[in-house]
Amino acid sequence: MSNIPDSSSDKPADQRPDHPDFWCKRFGQGVTPWDAGRVPEDFAAFITAQATPLTTLIPGCGSAWEAGLLGCQGWPVTALDFSPVAIDTARSILGDCPVDLVCADFFQWQPVRPLDLIYERAFLCALPRKLWDDWGRHVAELLPPGGLLAGYFFFCDQLKGPPFGIQPEQLDTLLQANFERVEDQAVNDSIPVFAGRERWQVWRRR
Repeated sequence: MSNIPDSSSDKPADQRPDHPDFWCKRFGQGVTPWDAGRVPEDFAAFITAQATPLTTLIPGCGSAWEAGLLGCQGWPVTALDFSPVAIDTARSILGDCPVDLVCADFFQWQPVRPLDLIYERAFLCALPRKLWDDWGRHVAELLPPGGLLAGYFFFCDQLKGPPFGIQPEQLDTLLQANFERVEDQAVNDSIPVFAGRERWQVWRRR
């Protein structure tokens, strides 16, 4: 998420999801209904199916459960969040697991080595819609041809958020110029806030 000030908003920083204070407040209070507290099934199956470890970025990593799975299996993984309280939470969960845990703005971050995979989980739907085009451009910039964007997408018409719902055709508009969708399936182990409204998808960079 971008920490660029929004001059059009009169809301305090801790009421704006494009500002770190919004997420610091929620992690600090333990109000994280988007956190499953575990690794979801589709992601675990996707990881098991890969022949070799993939250099992975997890933006908006939150508690970083999935980063822990990857790091402990020897995958090079960067878990990124712009909330320092979220990073502290992730650090307490990860322990000694070898994960590159970074407090930074996704829209400014650049990898030190080429990425193979960006994992999406409750990050796009946490972004105000004004940042969606930037998100689409940046994931395309970060991944080389053949790179994968894989994860969970929150499909509904929920305008107020987070989580902010997206329609399938809106996601297509963000991604199809640079990606082809290679997997799309229903999710069977959603947590309540996403239940019945998310799909697991994998997109390959053209």
